[in-house]
This record gives sequence, C-alpha cells and structure tokens, in this order.
Amino acid sequence: MERRELICIGCPMGCPMTVEMDGTDITVSGNTCPRGADYAKKEVLSPTRIVTSSVKVEGGDMAMVSVKTEHDIPKGKIMDIMAEIHRTKAKAPVAIGDVVIEDCAGTGVNIVATRNVEAAC
Repeated sequence: MERRELICIGCPMGCPMTVEMDGTDITVSGNTCPRGADYAKKEVLSPTRIVTSSVKVEGGDMAMVSVKTEHDIPKGKIMDIMAEIHRTKAKAPVAIGDVVIEDCAGTGVNIVATRNVEAAC
C-alpha cells in the first residue's frame, strides 16, 4: 500500500490530506469538502497543471504578453508546452482571451492571452 500526503488546492482552506492507494482502491482522508477528494484522486492518478508564461509581441506597445493554458494539461507535457511558447511570437494588437497558440504541443489545449497589448504608434 502506498501512502501520500497532500495539501488540497481545491479551495482556500488548504486541507492537509492523506491518500492511501492499494491497487485501484484509493482512500482519501483529511478533506473537509468533496472537492478535496476529487483533487487528491486526480493528483495521484493523473496530475495536471495550468501553465503560465509570456510570449514575445511584434509591433506592440509592450515587448511581451502574458499567456496561460486555457485548461489544465498533463504535468508531463509542461516542458513541451514551454518549448512551443518560447518559439512563438504574437503580432499586436493582442486582446485578453485571444488564442495565441492553438492545440499547443498536441495537447488539444490552447494558449490564451491574459493581458491586452496595443499596437505601437
């Protein structure tokens, strides 16, 4: 039986949880809400993350625009996603929510802008 200690990030309470895995049987304790159990099971079976970064902007009033993954991605794909983000250049203007990269690193997840960047005058 494997045992892991986690801190829940499902809500602001940050409950300390214990996850016990015995084959396919997973037991979670220490959570005070159902989101904690869901988070713990997902974290031990298939961990995912939201990736944030920045992309160079051509012709903008700012040199970079902040971006993030539209949804969480498998943790093992972070380096592939970061490599594609670093190779990308966006053209100004860029608006919040604009898709900067479609289907980044073959994950099916878009990279979207989280800031407005106007065209340079």
